[in-house]
Amino acid sequence: MSIPKEPRQIMINLMYLVLTALLALNVSNEILNAFRTLSSSIDKSNAAIDQKNRDIYNDIIANEAAPGQKDKVHPFRVKADEVVKRSDELVAYLNTWKRKIVMEAGGYVPVKDMHDPEDTTFPDKMDNIDATTSLLVEKKGGDEMQKKISELRDFLLASVTEKDRAAISPLMPLKIQPAKKNEHNPTGDWSIGNFEHMPAIAALALFSKYQNDVRASEALVINKLFEEAHGKDIKFDTIAAVAVPKNSYVLEGDKVEASILLAAFNKQQKPEIKGMSGGGSTKPAVNGVIPWETIAHGTGMQTVQGTIQLNTAEQGIQSRPFKFEYMVGTTGASMQLDKMNVFYIGVENPVTVAAAGYSVEDVSLDIPGATVTGQKGHYSITVDKIGNVEVGILAKTQDGTRKKVGGMSVRVKRIPNPITKIGGVPGGGMSAALFRAQIAPQAALDNFDFDTKFVITAFTYSVLHKGEIIGPYEVKNPAGCRLTGVGANTNIEKSMLQLKPNDRVFIDAIKAVGPDKQVRNLPPISFSLN
Repeated sequence: MSIPKEPRQIMINLMYLVLTALLALNVSNEILNAFRTLSSSIDKSNAAIDQKNRDIYNDIIANEAAPGQKDKVHPFRVKADEVVKRSDELVAYLNTWKRKIVMEAGGYVPVKDMHDPEDTTFPDKMDNIDATTSLLVEKKGGDEMQKKISELRDFLLASVTEKDRAAISPLMPLKIQPAKKNEHNPTGDWSIGNFEHMPAIAALALFSKYQNDVRASEALVINKLFEEAHGKDIKFDTIAAVAVPKNSYVLEGDKVEASILLAAFNKQQKPEIKGMSGGGSTKPAVNGVIPWETIAHGTGMQTVQGTIQLNTAEQGIQSRPFKFEYMVGTTGASMQLDKMNVFYIGVENPVTVAAAGYSVEDVSLDIPGATVTGQKGHYSITVDKIGNVEVGILAKTQDGTRKKVGGMSVRVKRIPNPITKIGGVPGGGMSAALFRAQIAPQAALDNFDFDTKFVITAFTYSVLHKGEIIGPYEVKNPAGCRLTGVGANTNIEKSMLQLKPNDRVFIDAIKAVGPDKQVRNLPPISFSLN
C-alpha cells in the first residue's frame, strides 16, 4: 500500500490505526465477567478434588495402622506425605501470586460494589494489564513460577514406579507448554507468551487452572501410591491344598506333626480330610487349619496323602488332594577326633560331634574330669590326667530334656618328649663358625599335629678342646636358657667365641617344660666341629 501524500489523508490513517489498537485493548465487560466466573468455578472444583485426595491419603494412613500392614504400607505413606506437602506448597505459592496481582492492579473489589459480599477474591480493576506484565514478565516472576511447576511435575512422576510413571505421564495435566515464537515474542519466552498484557482477572483464572492441574496430578500419584501399597497383597482366584509337616526328619518313637490347610480359606468355613493314608489322626479345623499328628514308626521315607474338602455356598463342595513326606531315622551319634586318636594333656583337643536326626545346635558332650568348650558340633577338650575318659554324646529331645545318644572311650596321654636341637640339628657335625653363631638350644616336636611349644629350662655345657675338657658350665632359666646373649653364662659365651675345628661340644642334663607344666628330662646331644 502506498503512503498518501496529502497530510489530511495521513492523519485519517493514523487515527484509524490508533482506534483499532484501542479497540483491541478494550476488553469487554462480558469477557472479564466470564473470566471471573471461570476462576470461581475452578476454585470450587479444586476444593472438591482436594477433598478426594485427602480421603485417599487418609486411607493410606489408616491402612498403615492396620495390624500386620505397617512394614508394607509405610514406604508408600512416607511418599504420600511428601506428595501432599509439596502439592500444598505450590497451591499456596499460586495463592500468593493471586494476591500480588490483585494488589498490583489496585486492590480487591470494595464490598459495597460486589454482587456476592462473601467473595473477596477478585480485583477491583479486572481489566488491568500492567500488573501481570510488571510482576511476571519484567520482574521475572513468571520464570520462577515456570521452574516451580516443572519441579513439582518431575517430583510427582519420580514418586511412582517406572511402569506407573510411563502410564500417568501423558495424563498428568501439570506441565509447562512451550510458548510459540512470533514477531512479538521472537525467543518463545514462556512468561511473555502467557502473561504480557494479560488482564488481572484472566491471570487469576490461569492461576486457578494451574492449581487445578496440581490437584489433578496429585490425585493421579496418590491413587497410584495407594495401589502400589496393596499391589503385593495376595489376590485369591483359586484354591489349593497345602500340607506342612513340622518335622521333615524324625527318629523312631518321636512325635510327627503337620498342618494341612486349604489355601485362600474363609475363617468361618471348616474344611475336612477325606481318604487319608499314611496313619496319624486329625483334629477339627481351627481358623481353616486342620492339625494332624502321629507317632513315628518304621524307618525311611514315610508318605501321607489324602483329600481336603470345603463346602462353599457359592460353588458347593471343593476338593483338593494333598501329599507330604517325612523321613524316619534311627538313633545314632558319632565323634571325630580332628587331630589324633587320643586326647593329649595340656592342649586343646578339637573334636567334631554329630547325632543322626538332631541339629548340631542340640548336640553336646559330657566328659567327666575334662573341660569342654565350643558349640554347633565343634568342641575343644582339655584333660589333665593320664588314662581314659568316657565321652557321652547328648542330644536335646522335643520336650527339652537331654538324653544320651552315643559315646566312646578315649585314651589320655602326655605330649611326647621333644628333641633338643641346635641350629635345627640334633647333634652330629657342624662347622665351628656356624656353631659360634648359635644363640640357644631348642626343644622341637617333630611330626606332632598340635601347635605347641617346649621351653628348655636347664642344661650343662662342656667342650673337649685339644684333649682338655672345658666346663661343664650349668645354665638354668625358667623362661628359656641361652648359649649367648641376655641371661647366658659368661663362661659359655667366652668358650663359644674360642671354638675351633676338631673341638667337640657336649650339651647334657637337659630339662624342658611343655604346656602340661611337667619337667621333661631330655637326652644329651653333642657336636663335632669342623
